[in-house]
Amino acid sequence: MRRFVYENSLSIFFGVLFLATLVAQSFAGQHAFNADQLAHDAMPVSWRDYVLSPEFGGAVLENWQSEFLQFTLFILATVWLVQKGSNESKRLDEAGLESDREQKVGRHASENAPSSAKQERGLRRFAFENSLLLAMATIFLLSWGGQSLNSWRAYNGDRREHGGSTLRWSEYVVNADFWERSLENWQSEFLAVGTFAVFTIYLRQRGSPESKPVGAPHDETAASG
Repeated sequence: MRRFVYENSLSIFFGVLFLATLVAQSFAGQHAFNADQLAHDAMPVSWRDYVLSPEFGGAVLENWQSEFLQFTLFILATVWLVQKGSNESKRLDEAGLESDREQKVGRHASENAPSSAKQERGLRRFAFENSLLLAMATIFLLSWGGQSLNSWRAYNGDRREHGGSTLRWSEYVVNADFWERSLENWQSEFLAVGTFAVFTIYLRQRGSPESKPVGAPHDETAASG
Protein backbone atom coordinates (compact mmCIF):
# COMPACT_ATOMS: atom_id res chain seq x y z
CA MET A 1 0.00 0.00 0.00
CA ARG A 2 2.80 2.42 0.85
CA ARG A 3 4.46 1.77 -2.50
CA PHE A 4 1.13 2.18 -4.32
CA VAL A 5 0.53 5.55 -2.65
CA TYR A 6 4.04 6.72 -3.54
CA GLU A 7 3.80 5.60 -7.16
CA ASN A 8 0.40 7.29 -7.56
CA SER A 9 0.91 10.23 -5.20
CA LEU A 10 0.32 12.91 -7.85
CA SER A 11 -3.11 11.61 -8.90
CA ILE A 12 -4.06 10.84 -5.29
CA PHE A 13 -3.05 14.35 -4.19
CA PHE A 14 -5.22 16.04 -6.81
CA GLY A 15 -8.05 13.54 -6.32
CA VAL A 16 -8.22 14.40 -2.62
CA LEU A 17 -8.07 18.13 -3.38
CA PHE A 18 -10.85 17.73 -5.94
CA LEU A 19 -13.19 15.94 -3.53
CA ALA A 20 -12.42 18.34 -0.67
CA THR A 21 -13.06 21.45 -2.75
CA LEU A 22 -16.19 19.97 -4.33
CA VAL A 23 -17.68 19.27 -0.90
CA ALA A 24 -16.61 22.71 0.35
CA GLN A 25 -18.21 24.31 -2.71
CA SER A 26 -21.47 22.48 -2.01
CA PHE A 27 -21.68 23.86 1.54
CA ALA A 28 -20.61 27.37 0.56
CA GLY A 29 -23.05 27.32 -2.35
CA GLN A 30 -25.89 26.14 -0.11
CA HIS A 31 -25.30 28.99 2.33
CA ALA A 32 -25.16 31.56 -0.48
CA PHE A 33 -28.30 30.08 -2.11
CA ASN A 34 -30.22 30.09 1.18
CA ALA A 35 -29.18 33.67 1.90
CA ASP A 36 -30.69 34.66 -1.44
CA GLN A 37 -33.81 32.61 -0.70
CA LEU A 38 -34.34 34.38 2.63
CA ALA A 39 -33.74 37.77 1.02
CA HIS A 40 -36.64 37.00 -1.31
CA ASP A 41 -38.90 35.60 1.46
CA ALA A 42 -38.49 32.04 0.17
CA MET A 43 -37.80 28.84 2.09
CA PRO A 44 -34.17 27.72 2.51
CA VAL A 45 -33.21 24.30 1.18
CA SER A 46 -31.34 21.39 2.73
CA TRP A 47 -27.81 20.49 1.66
CA ARG A 48 -29.12 17.42 -0.17
CA ASP A 49 -31.70 19.44 -2.09
CA TYR A 50 -29.08 22.02 -3.03
CA VAL A 51 -26.62 19.40 -4.29
CA LEU A 52 -29.39 17.98 -6.50
CA SER A 53 -30.42 21.43 -7.72
CA PRO A 54 -29.67 22.85 -11.19
CA GLU A 55 -27.87 25.77 -9.51
CA PHE A 56 -25.20 23.48 -8.06
CA GLY A 57 -25.02 21.23 -11.10
CA GLY A 58 -24.65 24.17 -13.43
CA ALA A 59 -21.95 25.79 -11.28
CA VAL A 60 -19.89 22.58 -11.14
CA LEU A 61 -20.20 21.63 -14.81
CA GLU A 62 -19.55 25.22 -15.88
CA ASN A 63 -16.01 24.83 -14.57
CA TRP A 64 -15.51 21.26 -15.71
CA GLN A 65 -16.36 21.97 -19.34
CA SER A 66 -13.91 24.87 -19.54
CA GLU A 67 -11.08 22.82 -18.04
CA PHE A 68 -11.57 19.94 -20.45
CA LEU A 69 -11.92 22.33 -23.40
CA GLN A 70 -8.56 23.78 -22.37
CA PHE A 71 -6.91 20.35 -22.40
CA THR A 72 -8.62 19.35 -25.65
CA LEU A 73 -7.38 22.41 -27.51
CA PHE A 74 -3.92 22.28 -25.93
CA ILE A 75 -3.43 18.61 -26.91
CA LEU A 76 -4.55 19.32 -30.47
CA ALA A 77 -2.64 22.61 -30.84
CA THR A 78 0.66 21.14 -29.62
CA VAL A 79 0.59 18.58 -32.44
CA TRP A 80 1.05 21.31 -35.04
CA LEU A 81 2.04 24.51 -33.23
CA VAL A 82 5.35 25.22 -31.47
CA GLN A 83 6.72 27.81 -29.06
CA LYS A 84 10.45 28.46 -29.17
CA GLY A 85 12.03 28.15 -25.74
CA SER A 86 9.01 26.54 -24.03
CA ASN A 87 9.12 23.05 -22.57
CA GLU A 88 5.34 22.87 -23.21
CA SER A 89 6.16 22.70 -26.93
CA LYS A 90 7.77 19.97 -29.01
CA ARG A 91 11.00 20.79 -30.82
CA LEU A 92 10.66 23.26 -33.68
CA ASP A 93 11.48 20.65 -36.35
CA GLU A 94 9.03 18.06 -34.96
CA ALA A 95 5.70 19.76 -35.67
CA GLY A 96 3.07 17.39 -37.03
CA LEU A 97 2.04 13.79 -36.45
CA GLU A 98 5.62 12.42 -36.76
CA SER A 99 6.64 9.13 -38.38
CA ASP A 100 5.72 5.64 -37.20
CA ARG A 101 9.35 5.14 -36.17
CA GLU A 102 9.31 8.28 -34.01
CA GLN A 103 5.97 7.31 -32.47
CA LYS A 104 7.04 3.66 -32.01
CA VAL A 105 3.94 2.15 -33.62
CA GLY A 106 3.33 -0.73 -36.01
CA ARG A 107 6.53 -2.64 -36.82
CA HIS A 108 8.49 -0.07 -34.80
CA ALA A 109 6.62 -0.86 -31.58
CA SER A 110 8.58 -2.42 -28.73
CA GLU A 111 7.72 -5.83 -27.30
CA ASN A 112 6.02 -4.36 -24.23
CA ALA A 113 4.12 -1.69 -26.18
CA PRO A 114 0.30 -1.58 -25.86
CA SER A 115 -1.29 -4.09 -28.24
CA SER A 116 -3.17 -1.31 -30.06
CA ALA A 117 0.12 0.42 -30.88
CA LYS A 118 1.43 -2.79 -32.52
CA GLN A 119 -1.35 -2.76 -35.11
CA GLU A 120 -0.12 -1.88 -38.60
CA ARG A 121 -3.16 0.24 -39.46
CA GLY A 122 -6.90 0.36 -38.90
CA LEU A 123 -9.54 1.88 -36.68
CA ARG A 124 -8.20 0.30 -33.48
CA ARG A 125 -4.80 1.92 -33.86
CA PHE A 126 -6.29 5.23 -35.03
CA ALA A 127 -8.52 5.35 -31.94
CA PHE A 128 -5.59 4.56 -29.65
CA GLU A 129 -3.32 7.09 -31.37
CA ASN A 130 -5.91 9.79 -30.65
CA SER A 131 -7.41 8.37 -27.45
CA LEU A 132 -6.23 11.20 -25.18
CA LEU A 133 -7.76 13.86 -27.43
CA LEU A 134 -10.96 11.83 -27.88
CA ALA A 135 -11.35 11.30 -24.12
CA MET A 136 -10.85 14.98 -23.28
CA ALA A 137 -13.16 16.14 -26.08
CA THR A 138 -15.88 13.69 -25.03
CA ILE A 139 -15.76 14.83 -21.39
CA PHE A 140 -15.86 18.46 -22.56
CA LEU A 141 -18.93 17.90 -24.72
CA LEU A 142 -20.74 15.91 -22.01
CA SER A 143 -20.01 18.47 -19.29
CA TRP A 144 -20.88 21.38 -21.60
CA GLY A 145 -24.17 19.68 -22.42
CA GLY A 146 -24.80 19.04 -18.72
CA GLN A 147 -24.05 22.67 -17.94
CA SER A 148 -26.50 23.83 -20.59
CA LEU A 149 -29.30 21.67 -19.17
CA ASN A 150 -28.71 22.69 -15.54
CA SER A 151 -28.25 26.37 -16.35
CA TRP A 152 -31.39 26.25 -18.51
CA ARG A 153 -33.42 24.83 -15.62
CA ALA A 154 -32.03 27.43 -13.21
CA TYR A 155 -32.64 30.24 -15.70
CA ASN A 156 -36.27 29.20 -16.25
CA GLY A 157 -36.79 28.82 -12.50
CA ASP A 158 -35.64 32.38 -11.96
CA ARG A 159 -37.84 33.62 -14.80
CA ARG A 160 -40.90 31.89 -13.31
CA GLU A 161 -40.23 33.45 -9.89
CA HIS A 162 -40.25 36.89 -11.50
CA GLY A 163 -43.30 36.24 -13.65
CA GLY A 164 -41.38 35.97 -16.90
CA SER A 165 -41.82 33.53 -19.76
CA THR A 166 -39.61 30.45 -19.95
CA LEU A 167 -37.36 29.37 -22.82
CA ARG A 168 -36.98 26.05 -24.60
CA TRP A 169 -33.54 24.46 -24.30
CA SER A 170 -32.84 25.20 -27.96
CA GLU A 171 -33.59 28.87 -27.28
CA TYR A 172 -31.48 28.96 -24.14
CA VAL A 173 -28.28 27.65 -25.80
CA VAL A 174 -28.29 30.67 -28.14
CA ASN A 175 -29.18 33.03 -25.29
CA ALA A 176 -26.64 35.57 -23.98
CA ASP A 177 -26.88 34.11 -20.44
CA PHE A 178 -25.54 30.72 -21.58
CA TRP A 179 -22.73 32.16 -23.68
CA GLU A 180 -21.71 34.66 -21.02
CA ARG A 181 -21.35 31.77 -18.56
CA SER A 182 -19.29 29.77 -21.04
CA LEU A 183 -17.06 32.53 -22.36
CA GLU A 184 -16.16 33.93 -18.94
CA ASN A 185 -14.60 30.55 -18.16
CA TRP A 186 -13.03 29.95 -21.55
CA GLN A 187 -11.12 33.22 -21.67
CA SER A 188 -9.49 32.54 -18.30
CA GLU A 189 -8.42 29.04 -19.39
CA PHE A 190 -6.91 30.33 -22.64
CA LEU A 191 -5.08 33.08 -20.74
CA ALA A 192 -3.67 30.55 -18.24
CA VAL A 193 -2.42 28.15 -20.93
CA GLY A 194 -0.91 30.89 -23.08
CA THR A 195 0.91 32.59 -20.23
CA PHE A 196 2.18 29.25 -18.88
CA ALA A 197 3.67 28.35 -22.27
CA VAL A 198 5.47 31.72 -22.38
CA PHE A 199 6.50 31.76 -18.71
CA THR A 200 8.33 28.42 -19.11
CA ILE A 201 10.67 30.12 -21.58
CA TYR A 202 12.13 32.46 -18.96
CA LEU A 203 11.11 31.11 -15.55
CA ARG A 204 12.21 27.91 -13.76
CA GLN A 205 11.15 25.56 -10.99
CA ARG A 206 13.92 23.26 -9.86
CA GLY A 207 12.89 19.61 -9.90
CA SER A 208 9.61 20.06 -11.75
CA PRO A 209 9.03 18.39 -15.13
CA GLU A 210 6.83 21.39 -15.95
CA SER A 211 9.99 23.51 -16.09
CA LYS A 212 13.15 23.18 -18.13
CA PRO A 213 16.38 22.61 -16.10
CA VAL A 214 17.38 25.68 -14.13
CA GLY A 215 20.58 26.17 -16.13
CA ALA A 216 19.01 25.59 -19.57
CA PRO A 217 19.23 28.54 -21.97
CA HIS A 218 16.04 30.51 -22.59
CA ASP A 219 15.83 29.46 -26.25
CA GLU A 220 16.09 25.71 -25.52
CA THR A 221 12.81 24.12 -26.59
CA ALA A 222 11.10 20.94 -25.32
CA ALA A 223 13.49 20.49 -22.39
CA SER A 224 12.24 19.16 -19.05
CA GLY A 225 13.80 19.49 -15.59
